[in-house]
Amino acid sequence: MPNPAPVTPDAPTLIRAPLLTQQWLDLTFIHWAVQPDVVAPLLPPGTVPDTHDGMTFVGLVAFRMDRVGWLRLPGVPYLGTFPETNVRLYSVDAHGRRGVVFRSMDASRLIPVVMGRLGFRLPYLWSRMTVRADGDTVAYRSSRRWPGPRGAHSRITVRTGEPIGEPTELEHFLTARWGMHNAFFGGPDPLAFLPNDHPRWPLYRAELLTCEQDLVTAAGLPDPTEPPVSVLYSPGVPVRLGRPARPAGIPTP
Repeated sequence: MPNPAPVTPDAPTLIRAPLLTQQWLDLTFIHWAVQPDVVAPLLPPGTVPDTHDGMTFVGLVAFRMDRVGWLRLPGVPYLGTFPETNVRLYSVDAHGRRGVVFRSMDASRLIPVVMGRLGFRLPYLWSRMTVRADGDTVAYRSSRRWPGPRGAHSRITVRTGEPIGEPTELEHFLTARWGMHNAFFGGPDPLAFLPNDHPRWPLYRAELLTCEQDLVTAAGLPDPTEPPVSVLYSPGVPVRLGRPARPAGIPTP
């Protein structure tokens, strides 16, 4: 693998003709450090774990998806608006592109779940979910319905703190991710990279009040035994997603 591209707090490339637009709101980022060899077998062929100071990370990210829209059409207010909680890993490919790999994506709307699974081969799962803000606390709840394991759940509550004026290198590494790696296509080498862009994250310190979950183990990862190394909150950003680029780096038509 070549050297990874630099970690940049701003998107390295702006997406002029987005495939999808959406907003990510009320996000909580929870991260645990793990050895790279723990997650390497779970990444798609053509990628390796992306590391910071010799470690890689498992992320549990809870948020509200808002007004998903195709191309430049207005976002859909009901079907395109729902809570979501992801388990994700950190990857780099042969072109040096840093990204994320989703191990699970719990969401509360069945139609977007089915479309994500069939259209993008993403690990979307249908769950009962709520996101509730009360003053400086935000509570996220999920319980999986389909396809399973049924009942896999998360109970997360955070108290938001002070805004972060200058994030650390690790905080940029964990949040400034400008694409995902996934097997969007068939064939012998199905790996592709789907880019995104959005404004720089507004990040806040956060205190983890409750974290009861088995989503990480349901995603095939060891149960975290140590406290998370990072807990962050963001009120959110508008996002544009581009078309998947095939392994050669050439965008699809």
